[in-house]
Amino acid sequence: MKYDLVIRNGQIVDGTGNPSYKGDVAVQGDTVAALGKVAEEGNREIDAAGAAVTPGFVDLHTHLDAQIGWDPSLTPACWHGVTTVLMGNCGVTFAPVRSGDKEFLAEMMESVEDIPREAILSGLPWDWNSYGEYLDSIEKMRPVINMVGLVGHAAARFYVMGERAVDEQPTAEEIQQIADLVGESVKGGAAGFSTNRIEAHRLPDGRCMPGTFATDEELVAISRAAGNHGGMLQSVINSGKDRLPGEMNLMRKQLEAAGTRLLFSAPWETGENGMSAYQPDIEDMQKSGLSIWGTTQPRPAAFLSGLKTFILFGVRLKDAVTWRALRNLPVEERLAAIQDGDFRSRLIEEAKRMEPSDSIFQTLGAPGYSLPPARTFWMGNGEQPEYPAGEDNSLGGLARAAGEHPGETWLRLMLESDGEGLFHVRFVNQDMSVLPDYMRANWIVPGVGDAGAHISMISDVGWASFLLSYWHRERGEYSLEEAIHMLTAKQAKVLDLKDRGTLQVGLKADINVIDIDRVGELHPKRVYDFPQGAPRLLQRAVGYRNTIVNGQVILENDELTGERSGRVLRNSGGELS
Repeated sequence: MKYDLVIRNGQIVDGTGNPSYKGDVAVQGDTVAALGKVAEEGNREIDAAGAAVTPGFVDLHTHLDAQIGWDPSLTPACWHGVTTVLMGNCGVTFAPVRSGDKEFLAEMMESVEDIPREAILSGLPWDWNSYGEYLDSIEKMRPVINMVGLVGHAAARFYVMGERAVDEQPTAEEIQQIADLVGESVKGGAAGFSTNRIEAHRLPDGRCMPGTFATDEELVAISRAAGNHGGMLQSVINSGKDRLPGEMNLMRKQLEAAGTRLLFSAPWETGENGMSAYQPDIEDMQKSGLSIWGTTQPRPAAFLSGLKTFILFGVRLKDAVTWRALRNLPVEERLAAIQDGDFRSRLIEEAKRMEPSDSIFQTLGAPGYSLPPARTFWMGNGEQPEYPAGEDNSLGGLARAAGEHPGETWLRLMLESDGEGLFHVRFVNQDMSVLPDYMRANWIVPGVGDAGAHISMISDVGWASFLLSYWHRERGEYSLEEAIHMLTAKQAKVLDLKDRGTLQVGLKADINVIDIDRVGELHPKRVYDFPQGAPRLLQRAVGYRNTIVNGQVILENDELTGERSGRVLRNSGGELS
């Protein structure tokens, strides 16, 4: 017989963590049909000599709920080896929705996740009310990669309570209605339920999003309903050491009620004796048989500052007339503006009157501050960004070395890079030294790339490529087998995804062929490919010879082929299919 596809002579890294081996992979239809030495021919053959052959990667934290409407390729996730994405995180989704409430959900997504409202409203068909109908709609869009969705707390709460969902607590009857609605959403195909407790995530009018201050009673009732239909839980907890005990206790209550899995965003927090602050509670929950998982960035998460982003050196000073003028210029005109000596001198004088902030959030939200020099790092002019840059490459360090003000340094590097350069303004996982051991924890998975969101100021979507290029290839912190396991089977376990995540005969053929010596992220670039011509930051990758989804080659030599073989994977009594 002939197979549909045979991948030959590769180093097979099957995702389990077991030793890799040289061999072939045969695919029939959408399924792995044979592994090892394959004598039979394929209708198509791929020579994987010198490359690793791995399962496709799973990305557990995306916000591609809107982008699928106009970009079925789901870029840039598809360029970084990702074959399955989980959307609907952080409590913000577009279903369930009453017909008159779509503007509210679109505006909330814009405010919380930086996805333009008009792109959402014009780029999606909005031909649904229930979550199951939303999945039906995106299935018709024929995504390039697999999609799994969570139902969001804010949407469900607003569906039941209307405007009262923002500022009021539900009655006992309304709690039951929200729980029933979430249960129906999971029964209709949602993989589970997501909620968001971060007070900084706000609506356009400045109020916190629905569900931010939900009571334990409400969240436990909803979690129980999701668990009754085999759904998982996802949470963005209210971080900070003083709040952590209460948040961990709440997640325990949710898990005990739901009898399912819970994934929460877990940026590094230092606890006693240098361990993570979460560890004692996690160990206690695991001893009780609870399935608790955390996800964290494998490098510092950061805002991007440059002539082509929302964030300049400083924009909030009351008398910073020149910086405001620069920001108000079309992006394409900013480089020419700073090339003018008089204009640049005025920028520098204004910069010298600004106070350096300790936090990028202070810079964005208060007048009179500039970028935090010690947390702002030059990403370099090479092919790939210098994410692990040390203090010498910080804005403060570069300014000291040059004997100039940080504002002068910022402007000089913009000129030297022809306006393309970017600074990385770190705000999460700033100390990279703790990350290797932290990510080895049996409850941590790397991720939180936020694909589809924060499109004007953050680009962390290449996290998987970074883990392979930096932590495996450059630093040797993880063997290839360990690194691939963290990107595949370990992620799939969080979803309880039984037919993907490893290369095994009989499982789905989601596969990567990767040049490990070359794989990596490229610099983020500003493009204008969203509806209404809205811009976004887009980050490509190198080193992916092939990506295969459900047996079809969707990417070859870092370029999409046009195949659209992804599927919407729906929950059915706890099984995703």
